[in-house]
Amino acid sequence: MKSLLAPVVLLVFAASSAPTLANPFETQLANGLRVIVKEDRRAPTAVHMVWYRAGSMDEKDGTSGVAHALEHLMFKGTKNLRSGEFNKRVAEAGGRDNAFTSRDYTAYFQIVPRAALPEMMKLEADRMANLTLDAKEFAAEIKVVMEERRLRTDDNPLGLVHEALNSTQFQAHPYRRPIIGWMDDLEHMTWRDARDWYRQWYAPNNAYVVVVGDVDHREVFRLAQKYYGPHKAQVLPERKPQNEPEQAGIRRVSVKAPAKLPYIAMAWKAPKLRDVNKDRDPYALDVLAAVLDGHDASRFAKNLVRGSRVAQSAGAGYDGSLRGEASFTLDGQPAEGKTIADLEAALRAEIKRVQDEGVSAEELARVKTQSLAAQIYKRDSLMAQAMEIGGTEAAGVSWRDIDLLLEKLKSVTAEEVQAVAKKYFTDDTLSIAVLDPQPIENSKPRKPSGAVRH
Repeated sequence: MKSLLAPVVLLVFAASSAPTLANPFETQLANGLRVIVKEDRRAPTAVHMVWYRAGSMDEKDGTSGVAHALEHLMFKGTKNLRSGEFNKRVAEAGGRDNAFTSRDYTAYFQIVPRAALPEMMKLEADRMANLTLDAKEFAAEIKVVMEERRLRTDDNPLGLVHEALNSTQFQAHPYRRPIIGWMDDLEHMTWRDARDWYRQWYAPNNAYVVVVGDVDHREVFRLAQKYYGPHKAQVLPERKPQNEPEQAGIRRVSVKAPAKLPYIAMAWKAPKLRDVNKDRDPYALDVLAAVLDGHDASRFAKNLVRGSRVAQSAGAGYDGSLRGEASFTLDGQPAEGKTIADLEAALRAEIKRVQDEGVSAEELARVKTQSLAAQIYKRDSLMAQAMEIGGTEAAGVSWRDIDLLLEKLKSVTAEEVQAVAKKYFTDDTLSIAVLDPQPIENSKPRKPSGAVRH
């Protein structure tokens, strides 16, 4: 799962070779569209991304999956382009493009030679306002989406487990719905549902553009004004809180599906990052996840996989940078001859050890050092830089706070890690989903990703 630690380090070190201390740069157009540009002249390439603050959490019951369905349809025609022409133009420019839908946002990107950036901005601005939707195109594409659901979830035992866990853990909050959508909703969806979604959320004042690469920010701002500037802002739908009621006891769900081994996923409700300056627990939870499962010498790998050999695999994850409600998760598959009960007890025991004994200074230093080193190796990726800027903004945190986020993480103490282990891991906030394996002939299924890609 996404960590606060990983995205933060990347941009701080990428900025070390930036041409000016003001880099990145930002402006806002009169229609509300924000444009963020990071100049990086090391390769004659540019990444152009448009992020819409509309994901599956904004959907209503009965239309789950519409955010992702529209993502597919955005590659069809506009008033100015034939269906499929968008991808063709990108390819002819020597670039590549794609999109992805999450619970919190939908994003579209192109990676192209720098000379092609104006064309990409023109194309993306065109489909922001001029998408054409009709019943025929929709009928063909929704079948693609349903097949994607079958592949990623219905025919994927671990996908089914995580879907069941989300719908068990969250009963009022919209995170209970799958990004891909419930199959029944997809079967009853119409092109008008997609059109309504497009009209509601795809507006310049609900979006921001991120450009990273061999560019001049002043020229990018000029192009943004030229292509995106004419679009008018619009009144956005009201977003009501939909807060999850307080949980008052452990929740369990079992999923039967063909698989070789059982599997368990445990999720505790946890705080998300709200105030970069004042919050402390989210940073400590992020470090705790890394202590348990952040590297080859982490506790799960050392104690559960190689040590007691109770687990074939074991993981921990925490994502505090999101629009909705946060969770701390543990998961794994028991080793041959071990049971789900054995593994659950072992996972709980590792949390108990931290509660009782804390973590060592050496563990803390290793987590910070290895996380830092892993990100330094990625600093040359323009796409990764754009993703981190966009992802940070999508969570409601400013890209300007990235340096501060790193400093906060570096300041986490062993005492704080032990304190959050004691504070948040109670059965009252715990939900558990278990895979009950049925006979099969195929190999172990793949674990699903956290976002649905086009």
